[in-house]
Amino acid sequence: MLNVVWLLLLVSGIIVAGLNGNIEVVTQAALGAARDAVQVCFNLIGIMALWLGIMKIAEKGGLINGLAWLLRPLLVKLFPGVPPRHPAMGAIILNLSANVLGLGNAATPFGMKAMQELQKLNNDSKEASAAMCTFLALNTSCITLIPATIIGVRASFKSADPTEIVGACIFATSCAMIIAVSLDYFFRTYSHWGRK
Repeated sequence: MLNVVWLLLLVSGIIVAGLNGNIEVVTQAALGAARDAVQVCFNLIGIMALWLGIMKIAEKGGLINGLAWLLRPLLVKLFPGVPPRHPAMGAIILNLSANVLGLGNAATPFGMKAMQELQKLNNDSKEASAAMCTFLALNTSCITLIPATIIGVRASFKSADPTEIVGACIFATSCAMIIAVSLDYFFRTYSHWGRK
């Protein structure tokens, strides 16, 4: 559906530019946007390499394991259907730890692994389990202490203070996570009552 929306926007822009005799504007905009996208990507490579390197050092130095140790008691309560020593729990902890550090790109493989492991616990059902829904809610709304990607984008556009967003980001992601966990708990409890 989203592809259809983008196609309609693109085609309508070309038609309007053609009717107004400004078709060259479409070409200039397309080439300019492509150039800007490549430039932003090149600027982000260094910043992402730095943060992914720091993440690797943190992992080797035990920071990730320490964060996992802190998160484990909370996650055991949030995922009562997942055995504490199951590979799914480990992948969930690693995913959330990477998200807390603002490394969404590093968190993605752990998130995919967590969903695969949760699907195994779900007996390969076509319907998502409660644990899968909880993980999705946590993954998409996870608190971010160091928004590395956003800092990188701001730095690539030569922001005067790329890190000034950190406080607002912590506040916004904290609110999002509290609401997501609360709604997840409410809907799980509500659906449980509905089955009685």
